[in-house]
Amino acid sequence: MARYEIFVTYKTGIFDPPGATAERALANLGYEGVESVQIGKFIRLAGDVDLAQVTEMCEKLLANPVIEDFRIETVEE
Repeated sequence: MARYEIFVTYKTGIFDPPGATAERALANLGYEGVESVQIGKFIRLAGDVDLAQVTEMCEKLLANPVIEDFRIETVEE
């Protein structure tokens, strides 16, 4: 069984509302050194699938290719 970790984030230049909210909240809490916050999704997937299939899953469902980038890592057992 193959295992994958998928990281989905907004593309560069696309506004990240949760990241902007967290950035403001951290500043309000006194963390002045924080320059930017980016929030995304983390997906752990396991099964009898190969990297090409996982890539297709990301392109069709797990990420929105118009506004999001994704990175897939194969987890070695």
